[in-house]
Amino acid sequence: VLSMTSPTGSTPEEARDFLDAHPEIEAFDIVLTDANGIGRGKIIRRLELMALYESGRHLPISILGLDITGEDVHETGLIWDSGDGDMRAWPIPGTIAPLHGTNPPRGQLLMSMFHLDGAPMTSDPRLALKRQVDEMAAEGLYPAGAFELEFFLLSNERDANGKVQPAAAVLDGRISGKTEVYSVDHLLGMEPLFSDIYAAAKIEGLPAETLISEYAPGQYELTLNYRTDVLQAADDLVRLKRIVRAQARRHGVTACFMAKPIADYAGSGMHFHVSLRDKDGTNVFTEEVEGKWKPEILHALGGMIETMGESMLVFAPHANSWRRFTSQSYAPVSPTWGVNNRSVALRIPAGSKKARRIEHRPSGVDANPYLVAATVLAALRHGLKNKIDPGTETTGNGYENSANADKIPRDWRSAIAAAKGSEFLKSALGEDLHRTFVAIKESEYLRVARTIADVDYQLYLHEV
Repeated sequence: VLSMTSPTGSTPEEARDFLDAHPEIEAFDIVLTDANGIGRGKIIRRLELMALYESGRHLPISILGLDITGEDVHETGLIWDSGDGDMRAWPIPGTIAPLHGTNPPRGQLLMSMFHLDGAPMTSDPRLALKRQVDEMAAEGLYPAGAFELEFFLLSNERDANGKVQPAAAVLDGRISGKTEVYSVDHLLGMEPLFSDIYAAAKIEGLPAETLISEYAPGQYELTLNYRTDVLQAADDLVRLKRIVRAQARRHGVTACFMAKPIADYAGSGMHFHVSLRDKDGTNVFTEEVEGKWKPEILHALGGMIETMGESMLVFAPHANSWRRFTSQSYAPVSPTWGVNNRSVALRIPAGSKKARRIEHRPSGVDANPYLVAATVLAALRHGLKNKIDPGTETTGNGYENSANADKIPRDWRSAIAAAKGSEFLKSALGEDLHRTFVAIKESEYLRVARTIADVDYQLYLHEV
């Protein structure tokens, strides 16, 4: 196969240097992220790596048109309409790394999908984010950001009622059904697992930082350090989820990234922190006088607020996602903004002016970080371009501010309808990815809608 120029900027030299530095590695996971944030791809042998970097790797176009179960969604137009032809996937520079704890040793790298002639495959979520970043660069703006990762560690066995339950401590088997929020001692029970997570993150070059016990039994949060490149920040989140899931499995527990796995407790969010730099590297959100907000940060908030309703399918993409949005559960229920206030959808965190940023809080941890970032950046640009007023700052309890609550869909079906008719979301994601994403969600909705849940039998079997 003839060598080609990679459209991602990857080079054979990167692969050759990696192979020379890691003679022990026998195989590689090559991972392409689909619309649901699921890693699709292959495991290739060591001897295949150079060809991957020289010529890419053929993968079927349908790999980007699958639902959550891995079934084809014909309405995406990516299956029989195109003859399910091959596209060419290329490595993303800087993502090749060893995998911690594999036996025999394996490596991993992330991929993006392109047409055979090197043109971007416009249903690839990562490329949708790249387009937003590139267009902003042409405007002299450079987004920086980071994601927070909340998740549950669950037992592999259900309780006596068939419900999921928090995992016992991997250190000594101790069981706790308490919330344990911010308990440092509680973290000790998962120390061997978290040590492996940090070791894996270090090997992959991920800036994994603070760990806390979150606001539910078995719930935790890992933070990632800020990146000046939002694409890299989204890559970090994708890779960290894979690390947490793999290391949890090695320790005999389940890492759960459902938005709401346990009915009586808070769900898991994926807060996205974002700021903007100009061509000189200056944070354009930073005010001259503390607390006297610049028009740029206010207009960015205004764009996010105005477009939030039609974007909620991106932030809450699954049936389970919508169980997270309940009052006083640290999940925002209306398009509000505030300062140092965790009850709003868009928070300006306390801290130095130099680090001024917006924390976007609606997304669940089950959302695709590439789609979330692409949508948030598009909303931010919309606000700046049109100088949108965000309205009055919310102080106090944001759950009691219902002024614009009717602008947010109340359920999954309404969110799908709002997204389908949204010209903003079509522009944010691109026409092809918008069609693909909405078609996948409509297919999944129908699958859920025709499924008879246990609660139906509990309520109706002997009553109607």
